[in-house]
Amino acid sequence: MQKSISFIGAGKMATALISCIYSKNLAKSIIASDKHEETLKKIKKQFNIKTTTDNKEAVKSSDIVFICVKPQDVDKVLYEIKDAAKNQLIVSIAAGITIKHIQSILKNKKIIRVMPNINCIAGEIAAGFSAGKYAGKEDINCVSEILNSAGKAFLIDESLLDAVTALSGSGPAFFAYFIKAMAEAAIKNGLPRDIAFELAAQTALGTGKMLLGKGISADELIGMVASKKGTTEAGLKILEENKAYDITIKAINAAVKRSKELGKQQ
Repeated sequence: MQKSISFIGAGKMATALISCIYSKNLAKSIIASDKHEETLKKIKKQFNIKTTTDNKEAVKSSDIVFICVKPQDVDKVLYEIKDAAKNQLIVSIAAGITIKHIQSILKNKKIIRVMPNINCIAGEIAAGFSAGKYAGKEDINCVSEILNSAGKAFLIDESLLDAVTALSGSGPAFFAYFIKAMAEAAIKNGLPRDIAFELAAQTALGTGKMLLGKGISADELIGMVASKKGTTEAGLKILEENKAYDITIKAINAAVKRSKELGKQQ
């Protein structure tokens, strides 16, 4: 690919993406812009890249611009860079900020909207992304290469990004919630705290790898583990009696609803 890439906003998600791009030599050059000097010092120490507090400078020096600021700060950034942005591809990771809204400020620009998740920090992103009408095949391929270098990413219709937000955006918190509960139960049954949490997290990791790497469905994996009148069956019975499956669906639906509400607040 070998494009010049800039990041406006150098927080955790930006740093994780920079790490993937930098370590896999996916860019000709990288520049990070942030209003906080301390943040830039950390980035500079971690990677041999250029840093600046001038967003316009970052845009002018790049082919691809990642907007990695908080949703409430996006408009300020867009108005600041709109004259500096010429033919650059603009990639926004701000939750709830639609392509249409970005396009209303950056007229006729190439825009791609990404819904990443925090697991990018571990190099295991689960993301969805959508392209605006001016973004071409090369632009889409560039973003796909970057995101898939950090995990898995899928090109989808923008109307489906609320579902992605709920599933993979909020998902790490939901999985952590269940891992915490499972570990706490094991602790109450005598396991040391550090071992309980490590076993719970490792079990979640291994389960994901079984489902993704072995071509096994969720139902098949449940059947492999749950022998008749065994321990797993006893636990699953409690989950079913307490409608855990339905509650999980309700949690995702609530997150989807909230994502749509946030989008309407632009």
